[in-house]
Amino acid sequence: MAHVLVYDSFDDLRSRGMRFLQEASRIGEVHALLWSDAAVRQITGRPPRFPQEERLYLVQSLRYVRSASVTGESIDPDAPPEGSFPRAEAWVTTEELDSPRRRREAKSRGLDYRVIESKDLAGFPVVSAETVKRAASTRTAIVTGCFDWFHSGHVRFFEEASGLGALYVVVGNDANLRLLKGEGHPFFSQDERRYQAASVRFVQQARVATGAGWLDAEPEIRALKPDVYVVNEDGDKQEKKEFCADNGIQYVVLRRVPRPGLPQRTSTDLRGF
Repeated sequence: MAHVLVYDSFDDLRSRGMRFLQEASRIGEVHALLWSDAAVRQITGRPPRFPQEERLYLVQSLRYVRSASVTGESIDPDAPPEGSFPRAEAWVTTEELDSPRRRREAKSRGLDYRVIESKDLAGFPVVSAETVKRAASTRTAIVTGCFDWFHSGHVRFFEEASGLGALYVVVGNDANLRLLKGEGHPFFSQDERRYQAASVRFVQQARVATGAGWLDAEPEIRALKPDVYVVNEDGDKQEKKEFCADNGIQYVVLRRVPRPGLPQRTSTDLRGF
């Protein structure tokens, strides 16, 4: 399999960036080279929305990325630093970042240059985990929630929850979230939120809830029969606890603690309401 280099800031990573990395991974093993905070300021004239440590954590969490690193302080946006990924055989970029300079640079380094077109990034395909079947003895865990305006706190939650069993994520359906949270919610559609959750390497599979109320994922829970139902402090509800007690499911509440070195994030703050 080819070794693929992608080179960008990956600031404010959304589903489109995930789709790009997914398409790049079809070409080969992806190494993501992220612009440092200083480089982003140099190139764009403004600081990044998210610091490089957080951007790196998010990119590394995606199942489409084999490895990731951060550049030095001063860089050329159209020329990755020499030696940054010596095994690279291909350089993959987006239409927005494609340029004659990038093409010349790739040719001078003997790299196969590929441009992924915008039309190829449409939609939110169902993501299959690397391991579809697991041994019957393997414990399974489930988490449910809105997961709107995806951020590093969600990834950290998935990371911790996956330590309790093969992790299944059930995102709330659009109609129920409007009912529970009001008009304007969710900001992103259920298919997009399902796709983003499924793109995280700690997740075995993501689905959309088909029920209603705070236990909107009840049909999915009954179908999956998990050993553990994991919630964070915000999602801790008495009816969830009672449901688990009635159905022999371990109920675990995790504290909302960001990954060491990263800031606390909430979807409410990021989306502005």
